[in-house]
Amino acid sequence: MREKSLDFIFKFGSLLVIALVILFFSMWDEHFFTYANLSDILRSISITTFVAIGVTFSLTVDGFDLSVGSTVSLTTVVTAAFMVWYEQPVVVVIIVALLIGALVGLLNALLIVKIRIPDMLATLAVMYIVGGIHKTYTKGYSIYNNMPMPDGSTAPGKFSDSFLWLGQGKLLGIPVPVVLMIIAVIAVHLFFKYTRWGRQMYTTGGNEEAARLSGVRVRRIRTFAYIASGIFAAIGGILYAARVGTGQIDAGAPMMMESVAAVFIGYSVLGAGRPNVIGTFFGAILIGVLLNGMTMMKVQYYANDIVKGVVLVLALAVTFIHLSRRRSG
Repeated sequence: MREKSLDFIFKFGSLLVIALVILFFSMWDEHFFTYANLSDILRSISITTFVAIGVTFSLTVDGFDLSVGSTVSLTTVVTAAFMVWYEQPVVVVIIVALLIGALVGLLNALLIVKIRIPDMLATLAVMYIVGGIHKTYTKGYSIYNNMPMPDGSTAPGKFSDSFLWLGQGKLLGIPVPVVLMIIAVIAVHLFFKYTRWGRQMYTTGGNEEAARLSGVRVRRIRTFAYIASGIFAAIGGILYAARVGTGQIDAGAPMMMESVAAVFIGYSVLGAGRPNVIGTFFGAILIGVLLNGMTMMKVQYYANDIVKGVVLVLALAVTFIHLSRRRSG
């Protein structure tokens, strides 16, 4: 009976917690469980979810990417600069941002796969490098429409309406970032479940040596995982710039912790016990609901990090206790 209870908690505990948190906040404030507020919650987690999907890719191959937050910051300011400073069209802006994300991922892969620096150390170093680049590039200033330039003039360009639509617009009454998030979650889930590369990534993460002996090109798979991580972080940076209409420095700093928490909460969704994009999505929902509810309760904003940390610790505790039981069993 005890074993069954523990298995039930591991499989459905996260979903029950989400339901109970929603119920609590709904009873606290009648405006919580409304379409407008729930839509705001989903819009707010859309960027975190994209970043968390990137972290999911790296964890799937038994790696870890600490540089996703800095990648968000870099792509946010580059996206803004290309429109406000250089007056580039939206297509060029998006392509450049995605290429930057891919290059950051490729740098991580070079350090980890080729040079064999441990992933935590390599991505930590890249996090500092990328963070320094984006601050140096902007000289520590945020980028916005009509901003003053060093020569005394004002910036010639501005955020285009079509670009801002990506972060602020609606499609059939649903916020565009939410639509993009749902499409991404479904697409990545199908990729892991039904494609050869997706299955090989799980095989590599489970036992790299066994995967290599079975013919999997482990280095190529791990390189792809880090490039995918960088690209999804870049998408998060693009959506952030489109949502706020500025290129803010250090925009991605808080997203790294939120995305990691979402991924590890996802380990316990439906008893997966491993990185999975559906679990990551529900983990992001839990984080978003908690932050939104605390805002409605007028909890001071600086207490948010405490809640994020507690949620992450609980998610890790539940996950690793269950995995230890599984190994011992």
